[in-house]
Amino acid sequence: MEGKKDLRQFLDARAALYNQPSFIEKDPICVPHSFIKKQDIEIAGLFAAILAWGNRTTIINNSRKLMAWMDNKPHDFIVHHRETDLKAFVHFAHRTFNATDLLCFIAFLRHHYGTHDSLEDAFVPGKQYRGDNVEAALIHFHTYFFSLEHPERTRKHIATPERNSACKRLNMYLRWMVRKDGNGVDFGIWGKISPRQLICPLDVHVARVAARLGLLDNIKSNWANALQLTGRLKELNHRDPAVYDYALFGLGMAERF
Repeated sequence: MEGKKDLRQFLDARAALYNQPSFIEKDPICVPHSFIKKQDIEIAGLFAAILAWGNRTTIINNSRKLMAWMDNKPHDFIVHHRETDLKAFVHFAHRTFNATDLLCFIAFLRHHYGTHDSLEDAFVPGKQYRGDNVEAALIHFHTYFFSLEHPERTRKHIATPERNSACKRLNMYLRWMVRKDGNGVDFGIWGKISPRQLICPLDVHVARVAARLGLLDNIKSNWANALQLTGRLKELNHRDPAVYDYALFGLGMAERF
């Protein structure tokens, strides 16, 4: 117990260090923080999360470019755009995410917001999410997204636990939308999912830190390890395990732990 207590104190201190408004500016979460309207935050956040691999400055710049092409009113653009308004988008590319993928996302969002008020309904179609964790919500989103006509190549840009993916970017997106602690970083604008149901975003950098801390048995970035890591973090904070994403990310990226 003493070791667990020490670990919690260590991670709590690191989480408090990074879970602050000063964290926003250089993180992709700064993109949705440019907006106030709920649907604008959802859309900007989704694109920032989906593009969130590689250099963070490039991620932010490309995400902001997309928002500028949508006249910095993404929800209004998604719902009301015409075919001619998409001309600029055919030149977009971020690593392997290209214009074909982007137009598929835009088409999906237009379809969804045509009948739903919030993107939360794409993850949780009912009134309240009942699962122990968000696994079923991620699977539902993947199935729903690809139930529409789509290019096969776009499938690689939306992960699913059914393929043992860690689903790092979608779990990060859910953290943004669900967690609300008054610190001003995460938005907490969704209410169907509870913070206790979130899965800690896991990539190879977080896995290395977690393994060094004894929270993982190996450094594989997959769904099994995302579940294992979150389970062990729940032993430290059952109500809000994903808060330790700040600590693990900070230790890995900023402190090279």
